[in-house]
Amino acid sequence: MTEEHADTGELPGTLALALGECQLELPAETVDRLGQYCQLLWQWNQRLNLTRHTNYRTFVQRDVVDTLQLSRCLAEDDEILDVGSGGGVPGVILAILQPQWQISLAESVAKKARALETIVGQLDLPVPVHAERAEKLLEDLRFTALVSRAVGPLWKMLFWFQSHWASVGRLVVIKGPRWVEERAEARHRGLMHGIELRRLASYPMPGTESESVILELRPSRE
Repeated sequence: MTEEHADTGELPGTLALALGECQLELPAETVDRLGQYCQLLWQWNQRLNLTRHTNYRTFVQRDVVDTLQLSRCLAEDDEILDVGSGGGVPGVILAILQPQWQISLAESVAKKARALETIVGQLDLPVPVHAERAEKLLEDLRFTALVSRAVGPLWKMLFWFQSHWASVGRLVVIKGPRWVEERAEARHRGLMHGIELRRLASYPMPGTESESVILELRPSRE
């Protein structure tokens, strides 16, 4: 990005300016596709509660930054399921950033799943949308990586998937600064037994003094 925008509190009027604020450089085609996604998501958001990030700055600082960091923790040959996709973060953005990857979305709320189907269809993304809970989906399908953001604390996720590790390679989650407390709660509930947790990445949340992390959870190899 060559465009710059001084952070005076005025919101950037374009996605390119918002990306420039965070010093992010993406191919022009990717920026165009992300802009289309924004517009579709925000149109649907007038009818459904899909996102709180309804301007380019918060979209970039939260959704794009998180998904870019997540993409660096995944592999090109991963078969990826976005758990509780909601408005499509991180799954749809990941599919825009890496269109050659195998990505599916799971969203159990039927109205949101239909919105996602429409959005990925209009973006011409080869991304299946499953209108059911991820745990149910794992009874028949296998994935090498489940990804998620803001679908629940660690203990809940470990509880949901504790009987499905045979269908899951690993769980890769985006978390905020409370992840340490969430890990302690999961341990207290006995849900970390036999589970390895690794912090794959940590990075500042733009515009705040807080830090986000990418965590990987998988059954212990021992």
